[in-house]
Amino acid sequence: MTKKLLIQRYKKSERFNHWVVAGCFVLLAVSGLGFFYPSFFWLTEVFGSPQLARILHPFIGVIMFLGFFIQFFRYVKHNFFERDDIKWMLGIKHILLGKEIGDTGKYNAGQKCMFWLMTISMALLFISGLIAWRQFFSGYFPIWVVRIALLVHSASAILLIVGIIIHVYAALWIKGTIPAMVEGVVTQEWAKKHHPRWYREMMAKKAAKAQQTSTTQSSE
Repeated sequence: MTKKLLIQRYKKSERFNHWVVAGCFVLLAVSGLGFFYPSFFWLTEVFGSPQLARILHPFIGVIMFLGFFIQFFRYVKHNFFERDDIKWMLGIKHILLGKEIGDTGKYNAGQKCMFWLMTISMALLFISGLIAWRQFFSGYFPIWVVRIALLVHSASAILLIVGIIIHVYAALWIKGTIPAMVEGVVTQEWAKKHHPRWYREMMAKKAAKAQQTSTTQSSE
C-alpha cells in the first residue's frame, strides 16, 4: 500500500486550544439549554446539581472566551474575505456536489463566514454574560439592561449552537477533515483539492526549507 504524503495543518497547541474551547462549549450549551427551556432543566445535572451548574456556567464561559480569544488572533489573518471567496459562494451548488471552486487559501468562504459568526456570537455572549452575572456584575446595571443582556445572551447562544452544528456537519461531510484537528495533519491530495493555494504555499515552504538544509550541509 502506498503511504500517503501528509502536510501539517495544526500544531499541538492549536489542537489543544480547539478542544478546550469545544469542551467548554458543550458544557455551556447543555447547561444553558437547561436554564432557557424548563422542559430541559434536567440538563443542568451535567454539573451534578442545578445550583452548581448556575455557579460554574459563567466561569466556564470565561474560559471558553479566553480560549477563543487566542484562536481569533491565531487565525484572523487567514479569514479576511478575498475575490476568490465570491466565486466560492456563487458556486456553492457545485461545491455541495463535491467540486471545488476558486483558488482557496487556508480557509474557504464558508469557513470564513463561520469564523466571523463565531467571533460575533462569542463577543455578544461574553459582554451580555458579564452584565447578567448576578454574583459580581449585574448589581451595577438597571434591571432593564440585565433583561436585555439575557435576551442577547440567549439569542447569541442559539446562533452559536446552530453555527457549531453546521461546523461539525461540514467537518464530517468533507472526508479527510477530521484528522486535521485530531492528528494535526491532512494528506497532500486533500490539501490540493480543497485548499489549492494553501497547498502551494506549504509546498513552497517545504522546498525552501529543504534547500536551506541542503545548503547548510554542503557548507559544513
